[in-house]
Amino acid sequence: MSKRDSSKYKIDRRMGENIWGRPKSPVNRREYGPGQHGQRRKGKLSDFGIQLRAKQKLKGYYGDIREKQFRKIYAEANRRKGDTPENLIGLLESRLDAVVYRAKFVATVFAARQFVNHGHVTVNGVRTNIPSYRCKPGDVIEVREKSKQLAFVLEATQLSERDVPEYIEADHNKMVATYVRIPTLSDVPYPVQMEPNLVVEFYSR
Repeated sequence: MSKRDSSKYKIDRRMGENIWGRPKSPVNRREYGPGQHGQRRKGKLSDFGIQLRAKQKLKGYYGDIREKQFRKIYAEANRRKGDTPENLIGLLESRLDAVVYRAKFVATVFAARQFVNHGHVTVNGVRTNIPSYRCKPGDVIEVREKSKQLAFVLEATQLSERDVPEYIEADHNKMVATYVRIPTLSDVPYPVQMEPNLVVEFYSR
C-alpha cells in the first residue's frame, strides 16, 4: 500500500485550492499554505513552477501517487496513440481505486485506496486488492458481501457533495458498479480545474 507522508489536507492548503471539493477542507477557512511560512506573500510562478504545480495537483488528487508511479503512467499515456493529456486522464480514471471512489462506495480517494488494499472489492467476481489495477470498459466492480453493510460505505453512498459520473453505472442497493467507458477530461467531475497539458509540458522538458 502506498504510504502517504503528509496529511491529505496539507495537499489542499499547499495548492491553495479545495481540490476534492470537500466541505471540511481547511482551504475553506484558510487559503494560505501550511506551516510557519504559509502566510508569506507568494511571488509570481515561473513557467516551470506553473507546470510543477499542475503536476502536484493532479498527482495529489489521485491520492498523492508516488512520483515513480505517476511518471510511469505519463510514459504510457505518451506512448499511446492520440492526445497525451486525454490519455493521461483516461489512465488515471481507469485505476481501480479511482473507480471505487467515483462509484461513491467510499468518501475519499484515500479511503478508496485503503478499501481496495484491504480486499473489500472484486472485479468481475475476482477479489482484487491492487489500487492501481487498471479497469477496462465493461468491468464490473462489486463490494464484497461481508463489506456491504460497513457504516462508512453506507454513509458514502449518501454523500450529496458529488454525483456518480456518466462513465460509471452504480447500483448502491447491490453495491455494484460498471466501468462503462474511458472518460475524456471534460467528462471527469473535478471540483477544480485540472491542466494535464501542463503536466505533459513538465515531463516533456
